[in-house]
Amino acid sequence: MSDWLKIFDQNVLVPPHPQRARQPLKESTAFQCVLKWLDGPLIKQGVLEVLSEVGCHLRVSLFDVTYRHFFGRTWKTAVRPVEQLSRQPSRIVFDEPMYFHTSLNHPNVLAVVEVVAEGRKQDGSLQALSCGFGILRIFGNKPESPTSVSQDKRLRLYHGTPRALLHPLLQDPVEQNKHMTLIESCSLQYTLRPHPVLEPAFHLLPENLLVSGLQHIPGLLPAHGEKGDALRKPRLQKSVTWYLDDLFFTLYPSLEKFEEELLELLVRDHFREGGVPLDGGVLEILERRLHIGVHNGLGFVQRPQVVVLVPEMDMALTRSASFSRKVGSSSKASSGNQALVLRSRLRLPEMVHHPAFAIIFQLEYVFNSPSGVDGKAASVTSLSSVACMHMIRWAVWNPVLEAGSGKVILPLQGGIRPSPSHCLVYKVPPASMSSEEVKQVESGTIQFQYSLSPEGHLDTATGLIHSPEAERQPSRRPPTTPASPPAPAPQGLAALQDSPVGPGLSLSQLAASPQSPTRCRSATPSSRQPDSSEPPLAQEQGLPLEGRISHLEAQLSQTSLVLGASVAEQLRELPFTPVHTPIVVEAQARSSGSKLSRASMVLLQASGFPEILDANKQPAEAVNPTDPVKFNPQKEASDYLQSNEIVLQFLAFSRMSQDCQGAPWPKTVYFTFQFYRFPPVTTPRLQLVGLDETGRTHSGSLSHLLVLTDRDGSSDAGAPGFQLKYLVEPGFLKPGEQRWFTHYLAAQTLQIDVWDGDSLLLVGSAAVQMKHLLRQGRPAVQVLHELEVVATEYEQDVVVSGDVTRFGCVKPIGVYTVVKGWLHLTLANVGHVCEQTVRNSSSLPPSRSRVISNDGAGHFKGGSLLARGGLRLKNVVQAQKLVDVDCELAAMLFTHTQHGSKGPQGAGREGDAIRRRKLERMRSVRLQESGGELSCWGASMLAQQSVHAQHARDLQVIAAYRERTKAESIASALSLAITTEHTIHVTLGTAEFFEFALRNPHNTQHTVTIEVDSPELSIIQDSREWKYFKDAAKLHTPVEEDMFYLRGSLAPQIFLRPRETAHIPFRYQTFSGGPPALAQASAELRSEKGTDAGSPQKSSAMPTKHAKVLFRGSGGKPLAVLCLTVETQPHVVDQVFRFYQPELTFLKKAIRLPPWHTLPGAPVGRPGEEPLVHVRCSDPNVICETQNVGPGEPRDVFLKVASGPSPESKDFFVTVYADRWLATPVQIWQVHLHSLQRVDVSCVTGQRTRLSLVLRGTQTVRRVQAFTSHPQELKTDPKGVFVLPPHGVQDLHVAVRPRRAGSRFIHLNLVDVDYHQLVASWLVCLSCRPPVISKAFEITLAAGEGRGANKRITYTNPYPSQRTYHLHSDHPDLLQFREDSFQVGGGETYTIGLRFAPRRSAGEEEILIYINDHEDKNEEAFCVKVIYR
Repeated sequence: MSDWLKIFDQNVLVPPHPQRARQPLKESTAFQCVLKWLDGPLIKQGVLEVLSEVGCHLRVSLFDVTYRHFFGRTWKTAVRPVEQLSRQPSRIVFDEPMYFHTSLNHPNVLAVVEVVAEGRKQDGSLQALSCGFGILRIFGNKPESPTSVSQDKRLRLYHGTPRALLHPLLQDPVEQNKHMTLIESCSLQYTLRPHPVLEPAFHLLPENLLVSGLQHIPGLLPAHGEKGDALRKPRLQKSVTWYLDDLFFTLYPSLEKFEEELLELLVRDHFREGGVPLDGGVLEILERRLHIGVHNGLGFVQRPQVVVLVPEMDMALTRSASFSRKVGSSSKASSGNQALVLRSRLRLPEMVHHPAFAIIFQLEYVFNSPSGVDGKAASVTSLSSVACMHMIRWAVWNPVLEAGSGKVILPLQGGIRPSPSHCLVYKVPPASMSSEEVKQVESGTIQFQYSLSPEGHLDTATGLIHSPEAERQPSRRPPTTPASPPAPAPQGLAALQDSPVGPGLSLSQLAASPQSPTRCRSATPSSRQPDSSEPPLAQEQGLPLEGRISHLEAQLSQTSLVLGASVAEQLRELPFTPVHTPIVVEAQARSSGSKLSRASMVLLQASGFPEILDANKQPAEAVNPTDPVKFNPQKEASDYLQSNEIVLQFLAFSRMSQDCQGAPWPKTVYFTFQFYRFPPVTTPRLQLVGLDETGRTHSGSLSHLLVLTDRDGSSDAGAPGFQLKYLVEPGFLKPGEQRWFTHYLAAQTLQIDVWDGDSLLLVGSAAVQMKHLLRQGRPAVQVLHELEVVATEYEQDVVVSGDVTRFGCVKPIGVYTVVKGWLHLTLANVGHVCEQTVRNSSSLPPSRSRVISNDGAGHFKGGSLLARGGLRLKNVVQAQKLVDVDCELAAMLFTHTQHGSKGPQGAGREGDAIRRRKLERMRSVRLQESGGELSCWGASMLAQQSVHAQHARDLQVIAAYRERTKAESIASALSLAITTEHTIHVTLGTAEFFEFALRNPHNTQHTVTIEVDSPELSIIQDSREWKYFKDAAKLHTPVEEDMFYLRGSLAPQIFLRPRETAHIPFRYQTFSGGPPALAQASAELRSEKGTDAGSPQKSSAMPTKHAKVLFRGSGGKPLAVLCLTVETQPHVVDQVFRFYQPELTFLKKAIRLPPWHTLPGAPVGRPGEEPLVHVRCSDPNVICETQNVGPGEPRDVFLKVASGPSPESKDFFVTVYADRWLATPVQIWQVHLHSLQRVDVSCVTGQRTRLSLVLRGTQTVRRVQAFTSHPQELKTDPKGVFVLPPHGVQDLHVAVRPRRAGSRFIHLNLVDVDYHQLVASWLVCLSCRPPVISKAFEITLAAGEGRGANKRITYTNPYPSQRTYHLHSDHPDLLQFREDSFQVGGGETYTIGLRFAPRRSAGEEEILIYINDHEDKNEEAFCVKVIYR
């Protein structure tokens, strides 16, 4: 078993491309390839200096150029040592043969040889470097004949790695591609020849497996001689025949329950994949098959035999009582548990006495699959259904070489581990809670008897067969037809009932309905088969139980039996709400937390922030953030100041006066946000400079100014604050985008995240509305905001008590929102005169009409056939040079491109330079050879002849190119006459509606087929939906009922009368969030310190998509073509959620929607009527759903997201709709999910728990420091800055003392203090339980600005010796101790002094006092209830 498993795991093959595998099969051809030696200085001297013990080896892989697909298995030669490159030329000798056989006889199937150097680095680890690769052509240009080359050849080597062949630019022929660069003076000597003597050993070697002649192949005898090449003249080992009898399969816990669970899971899986239940369909088990074959670790020696297994009870019903008793006595393991029995003897003649040869048993179930690709159930009159097969279990057995007969019991295997069939296998029971003995039985067992003689145990297996002649007696049963009852089997064979043995059946052979289903399942996910004592259907009809494979292969007539669906009781689903803690969404994002006081305004004005001026150097008009904004789009569009300079000034960041003084407060901060479609911004680190006491206001709201820091961390001596500018001008915006930008300012809320510059932890988030940036004809406006920075902390999912079947039982607990401080921010919009005063016709904004007409696309406007765009005269065709419009053709020509040519720039420049340099060399060489006697006239004649030859060749290339592209170019130009181009602007989740006026230009009627190439563009087929969009767009074109003829999944059709025009409704809707920020162009963000704005910022346009709609007439010819250009615009984000989740887990959250009357754009309904809620997600891998609840109940949106490995982050958008047709979202949420390493800590409140984390060093030495989000509860050792050595391992000791009970997260970051980079990050998951309270006290204090109170309590040492105790409290801001620690003798009493701080507000508070020992373990816990009045 170990030898077979080792060879099996080491020889996993990648199959060829599916398209290549579908081609007609050909005979496999064997090859021998000998890689002899490598010439040239391929390995650089620098590699030899850096690495020690440098060696070199070759790697060979098969590659399909057509589909850019590697397949087979990479083969490696032995490593050869590399000498110092002192002698020239250098040579590395391999002389190693390689063998393989393949049936993919095609010129584009080739071998790729890679040269790899490997050596050891200074730390002793092994490193491999790719030094180049070569392309070895196996087959010639004629596909029917392989390369018949037996002499030595040199393989040219190229720079790079073979992975470059996967790039789409490397098309065939690869060797002539301009991106391939040869390695000078380097080549590989090899020999490739057909090897027909390998054909007798094809059954031992899988196809496309590259093996060495020195590799031992199971089933082949060792080779003679010193080289040991066993494949040069392969010799097969002698085979023996094995016989298997009494084969039983036992499944856990019983066959009936196992198959019942299997059917239920298949139905559930179909429901999950298809989304709809199989209405009225029945899922049945048609066959239970056994695939049995001999496997040598590399592959099956022969195609596995396929036999049929039947349940033991069915076997007993068809045989005599004596036989059933013998079966029961022989299957001890199946007593009380029905087994699957094989009704015949198995003969395996291909076995070989070798440790790697094994017998593979594979249990396969055949089910009927409901007809219809779309998941619809078959009709009652359906005569056939397609069968589907699933591998259930498999087992492997290595026969004992010395044994001649015996009995074997093997455990069955399944699940995700690789199987010999290379397909998915049904799951096995979880073995986490089972012992080793139980694990062997839970997945099932197989038992059988084996022998080497034909007589063996045949008499004990059947009791009726006594001679081998009876086994070989052919069956003379007539074929069974559905129209007539089956003929009885001959009496001599009635007891044996041999199962048909043959190859596996394809799906087409299984497309017949069975007449004797053994078990069926109603195809609904939650249905169950009721228990009954009725006989099976096959017994009622009198059908035989044997030979079901022959039944499957038979063609049924129209009078075949129609099986009725089993009637099962439908379980009633109870109303259930998932117990996720909901997060309440605010109706409006927080903007100004409070109005800035006049004293704070004076302080900001005196701080020296740069003043914002308009174009006339006048101060910008200040706007009150609490004033309403009157938005007039016409006034914004008619403003002569079309350029908008958006200014953001970060002024100050203040701490809350009520904040706990022991809580962490950052020394430096930085901000992240994204404005419009510019790239996301991360500002530099800004230092918080505190104001002195004379500059502080009485309220204390303005406490710290923001100052830009230098590289050394000191504050900049310039003006305080940090300023960013965005220049949005007509040159930056696309045509028609101006109104989208003004709509963005009017509706969008800018989300700003505040981060700690030292610990890189999130401080909080702020949101500011940008509607005050609308100038409305004013030259410049500015607004000063005081924004609340809010931090949200989510606890782990907790179990909610109460009746979960009632609506509204989930309470919004476990979510804590804390205001960390205030951010003082100034927003401004300064208008400028646009420099582009004249617009040409091509830059005019596109039409905003909802109706697109193709009336203008009725004639050919003229112009070039090869180039589109530019101004063209009517009915004029302008000729152009072919080299000016095709870069590929220009690169192929030898003639130099003229300097005045208007061809594509850069085409062939590098090739021209190389060609010119070679001509000069050739001219100088010929002058030297002639000894200077060649005259100038002769030189010019030679050059002229060379030019003529190049021109002649170029003319031939141009002529061939014209003939190849002429038809395509003419057809493309003629299609322009019927093509209509249109541009639409879309945003995430919003459906863009338009109509296309399709006109039939012919005098005959047509059935037009509408083909759409984009999944985001669809035809509106429901007349109610069409009317809804028309009313929203205020469009008055007619609406037609049953306009389209639908044909399932095929394209819809519409009927057009001669010269008739019909309006086709379309909707374009995208849920894709766009590309990541790294794919966008970088914006020139400048830190402004009184300097003027420079050049406009670079455009970072969002992706432009294209969609095409083709209208084909009855004859298949196109009537019209609609080409859509889709411009994606930034969308509104109403709420931002940021979750931190342990890696490789599922995040399950419920987000509660606000009341509908507070949502902008919510529909107005009757009292008590609420619209339906629909949700969509931009990530298809995120499960996002909502449930309909009762009237007046809150609505929750449930999210289920799989977190990736640390430190991966996942961003997606959730759109919420309140209309039936998902036209316009009422809420758009942005969700950030960060995956972190998880550390679970179970602790007691007030008691210190210690643990250690492993730190691994990076490539270089780093000065690091650990930071935590809760420094009062979590301490680290080392505490400050320490050195992390490179490639070293160091422990970070963590001590946790939680202050409150419950489950929550604490963030722990390891930061490089020099470069402010995140080295490592953990998510500490606390599970805290409260301590046992031993005493309780109650006091009453006066609330307000009092002086507090002093109290005393006593504590008696219960131990006989002196002890030291430490005091802690869960509310250090309300309770302080006179001494934090004390010593008390054995049995003595100590008085603890308490100091209660005053509290402004009245109420009650429970304060815990922890008395811990010298190890910081809790000895006693007192509870003091304080009543403030």
